[in-house]
Amino acid sequence: MAQIKYSDKYFDDTYEYRHVVLQPEVAMLLPKNLILLSEKSRGWEHYVIHRPEPHIMLFRRPLNYQAGSAAAARAEMLPK
Repeated sequence: MAQIKYSDKYFDDTYEYRHVVLQPEVAMLLPKNLILLSEKSRGWEHYVIHRPEPHIMLFRRPLNYQAGSAAAARAEMLPK
């Protein structure tokens, strides 16, 4: 089974980032030149294709994502 390696998170003023390294044989199965637009996982979005190394996928999400999702969960629990 191919290994997937996740980077530590890193940040700027707007986003937190992480990159995912796929085995080249797994990366070959993904569509070429296409940002993956499938359902976001915990707010992460695939935002750029790193052409020199297409087996490295770059993801980001807003810095306040977890705070926003916690507030939304609390709001759903309130009576309507």
